[in-house]
Amino acid sequence: MGGLVLLKALVTRLLFVLHSLVAVWRVTWVKKEHRYWLLALLNLLLVLETVLTLKFKRGRGYKWFSPAIFLYLINIMPSLWLLETHHGNQYCSVQSEKWAQNFSTRGDVNQTLTSHRDIRGMEDILKLALLFIDNLSLVCEPVWTLGLHQTLLLILILGRWLLPIGGTITRDQLSELLLIFVGTAADILEFTTETLKENDVRNNPTLVSGILVVWTWSMLQFPLDLAVQLKLVYPSSVKDRGFLRLFLSQYSADLWAIGLSFFIQDGPFLVVRLVLMIYFKVINHMLVFFAVKNSLVTALHFYRLVALIMATRASMHDHLESPQTQRHSSPDQASESGPSEWEDTSRGALPLQTSPVTSEESYPIP
Repeated sequence: MGGLVLLKALVTRLLFVLHSLVAVWRVTWVKKEHRYWLLALLNLLLVLETVLTLKFKRGRGYKWFSPAIFLYLINIMPSLWLLETHHGNQYCSVQSEKWAQNFSTRGDVNQTLTSHRDIRGMEDILKLALLFIDNLSLVCEPVWTLGLHQTLLLILILGRWLLPIGGTITRDQLSELLLIFVGTAADILEFTTETLKENDVRNNPTLVSGILVVWTWSMLQFPLDLAVQLKLVYPSSVKDRGFLRLFLSQYSADLWAIGLSFFIQDGPFLVVRLVLMIYFKVINHMLVFFAVKNSLVTALHFYRLVALIMATRASMHDHLESPQTQRHSSPDQASESGPSEWEDTSRGALPLQTSPVTSEESYPIP
């Protein structure tokens, strides 16, 4: 089992490094400058994290936070920023035609292989790989950038699944976290594709930078596991410590999910889309639809927050009434055991005087 954990830890981090290197290679191809290969040095941070994790944690993860995913985002986000802000990222038709003509003149893969039947082994594989890479490099920039966005989100989900479980997270919590990541990734991909594809947005570098800032901010929720690991069980004595302590102890995971929606995802996305529609006059049916969706999700989370507050107040109210109920039920319990001095007093009689019981057996008369 220990060897499998180490293998999963290494394979996942290797996948992160390879994907970030592909993004760096695409930046150098687009910019036509080899100095952008320096972005690959950011992977040294992930290599250092891998060594420390294998040495001190035996490949297992950490509680509430995943350093490997965080460093992977640090490695690949500068490359995606450079690709999105590149001036040629909005043109695709001319380059697509050039790529199709180039591919047709070279012939497809089957023709290449049949024309070299006499050559076997590694030489065929190398020629096929070089042909594939050469043709991939001619794919237009928007397609490449969109593909990197899509594979980034897929690798984040797959990588979190493959990373060894660490800390206090269970398999049930991990499955819940992965389902949350799938919905989050779909919403983030919709945000980038539907906003950055507009020509009015592409022609405004400041607006593109602002959208990328919001996108980067939304991606920071992937290294965190608080949405499922904050479901803690507190003793009933917490109810005596006030409303805020009880509220935070009972609904910490729900509050984290609501906070993510308000401040990291749906809230910022709604603000950006409203600014695009109201101030920049960028209006289309998809932008309106997703703005309505973000506003509806925000309203539902606010409704959920109000419901949790009301449930906490009801719980405190029941807790405060329970001691009074116990005090009112104590005379009834006393009446079942027998007459008391307070019952005699209420009827107008004097309280019963208790005196030591004597008997002839206990105190014989001389």
